[in-house]
Amino acid sequence: MTSPSRVLTSIGAYVVLALAAVVTLGPFLLSVLTAFKSPGQFASDGSLTAPAPFLLDNFVTLLTGPAEFGNAIFVTVAVTAVIVVFQLGFSVLAAYAFARIDFAGRRVLFWAYLSGLMVPNIVLVIPLYLMMVELGLRNTFWGLVLPFMFGSPYAIFLLREYFRGIPTDLVDAARIDGAGHWRILGSIIVPLSKPILATLTLITIVSQWNSFLWPLVITTGPDWRVITVATASLQSQYNGNWTLVMAATTLALVPLVVLFLIFQKQVVRSITISGFK
Repeated sequence: MTSPSRVLTSIGAYVVLALAAVVTLGPFLLSVLTAFKSPGQFASDGSLTAPAPFLLDNFVTLLTGPAEFGNAIFVTVAVTAVIVVFQLGFSVLAAYAFARIDFAGRRVLFWAYLSGLMVPNIVLVIPLYLMMVELGLRNTFWGLVLPFMFGSPYAIFLLREYFRGIPTDLVDAARIDGAGHWRILGSIIVPLSKPILATLTLITIVSQWNSFLWPLVITTGPDWRVITVATASLQSQYNGNWTLVMAATTLALVPLVVLFLIFQKQVVRSITISGFK
């Protein structure tokens, strides 16, 4: 029979978790509810009541009106896709070299590169901006993506540790059969690393999709405006029309939720495997 103290402990844990869920999910629910209201409904009914009726006017205005939000979505998708492909590609190559190739100064070079994690991103904004200006890439697509294409210290660290956990016998057997580094990487390392690669893909997509400071600094005007900058500009462009701003926030949120639902099994599996190791 369960003791009263254990029951109270369980109830307290569920109460804390429920409160945490409300605090975490509340802003998202508020955003969705407000997005389907007209400004009149929002002013009269408040923000926590359900729309009556549900209206799509805000989304139509965003995608077809002068806000040019559709272009911002397209630019954000393109920027995110290019950065994810190149960043993960270079991170895989670097992590494999640090994990499986023995060369002089490997550990020193790895920890020197990893020290970049300790440098705040805000410190790099001005040097990167000056570099892009000198290259003539200000307010261009490549100015948005170039600083983030060539690997990530965080991704390289995680991949290196994961690659080192793959049994050495598999790699040695492949070498005996005549496989080189490219064959080992493509036929053994990458297929066995799908969970951690899926997790890093999701993390990279979320970080780049939500990127705000660098796109704000490197671009001017609506041509290369990303979704975060476009959402922020709505507050002044439409004089605080919060239903429109919340519609933009909802549109920005939906792809991330869909991606998480697709990759959640791989994310959980990567965490489970890493914890087991």
